[in-house]
Amino acid sequence: MALFLGALMLAALLGYLAQSTGLCMVRGIKEWLGGNPVFMLAILLSGVWVWVAAPTALFMGNEPPFKMYEANGWFALGGLLFGLGTAFNQGCGVSTLSKLARGNLQMLATLTGWVIGWCTLTNLELNTAVTELSAPSIPTYGFLVMLSVSITVWALLGDRLRKTLWLSMMGIGLLASFLFLYEPGWTPSGFLNDLSAAALHGETSRWPLLPRYFLLFALLGGMVIAAWRIKQFDLSFPRWNIWLIHLLAGILMGLGAALALGGNDSQLLLALPVFSPSGFVTVTSMLIGIVLGLNLYSRLRLGEEKRA
Repeated sequence: MALFLGALMLAALLGYLAQSTGLCMVRGIKEWLGGNPVFMLAILLSGVWVWVAAPTALFMGNEPPFKMYEANGWFALGGLLFGLGTAFNQGCGVSTLSKLARGNLQMLATLTGWVIGWCTLTNLELNTAVTELSAPSIPTYGFLVMLSVSITVWALLGDRLRKTLWLSMMGIGLLASFLFLYEPGWTPSGFLNDLSAAALHGETSRWPLLPRYFLLFALLGGMVIAAWRIKQFDLSFPRWNIWLIHLLAGILMGLGAALALGGNDSQLLLALPVFSPSGFVTVTSMLIGIVLGLNLYSRLRLGEEKRA
């Protein structure tokens, strides 16, 4: 019970930090294209402290939660589709929940589309087999230790904005690492994928157990509290066409997450920190997809404004 309550507190705090920092890859790309890459770099390096999960897991007699896969075209395609969907959704996996917690109800359409996309891929019965690689080596963890300590010291020596941004982002990664030890499938993308498999395809072994629901509610609860605190809660009822856009965006995100074995949350907090080849390919493709999607999104909106 103590472990469960501790995990709930970690999830709530993680949600609070994600909401407070405005964690979102779309925002990061927009700022990068505007000449300020700092926010995007902080997101990409948010998982540098996840190495703490490895010795903790060994101390507890468990296996570290990290898995590495050989890169292939499916990961690239999955990342690209996820990035395109993210751009039209105007939010990645975690920020979809953040915006829902701020009252953006259209994100419900995104979550619905995610499930549809995942199920669509399953029905296609594609041969998307992947090759699992050896677990991260000691030198990999050693490099992560040096990198995480260096970034932390650099952040602490900076101004208030640098400290707040980088310590918050790395704090998200650190909290996530302990949550992965308690429940490997706690991430929003992992929950949606397992829920879809169990409810629509009869894979009863993947049905999320009750603690995972509580973890998700705790994550959302932390986001709601942060939204109220920073006065960003605004319940909105968008037009039907907005719902349709987010539904289609969610389908792309669901397809992409299924192909890449996880959304941006899993890629940033599990694959990328341990230098998994699949993680690098997927995240790179996600970034490319977001850039292309934002360009297309702006062109479509400009065309609508001219017709209006």
